[in-house]
Amino acid sequence: MASQDWIEKDFYAILGVSKDADDAEIKKAYRKLARKYHPDTNPGDAAAEQKFKDISEANSVLSDPEQRQQYDAIRAMGSGARFTSGAGAGAQGAGFEDIFSNLFGGGGGARGGGQVPPEFADLFGGGG
Repeated sequence: MASQDWIEKDFYAILGVSKDADDAEIKKAYRKLARKYHPDTNPGDAAAEQKFKDISEANSVLSDPEQRQQYDAIRAMGSGARFTSGAGAGAQGAGFEDIFSNLFGGGGGARGGGQVPPEFADLFGGGG
């Protein structure tokens, strides 16, 4: 499941791999760093323990194709998205309704009434 701190954490940098690294490169980098920072190798070292946790989280996300895709999408949106109030948003930028419209696959807010996807129907009270 996506985490709020994915926007701030660069899992590729944590593992020292490029954004287009394949599974084998990710696994190799993870194993090397995990051995170096493992708590058993660094007893009582809080910094090494935190680094190990970060490395493990990075590996967990980047080694799972679905989570990696979500992570890349969230990072791309987080680094380039600029939220505006919607007033005068016209050609300048998109308001929240436009962003959520794109995320949930329909027109929302002032742009028209889209359908709520079935997986969100309980949350939003139906499909219309």
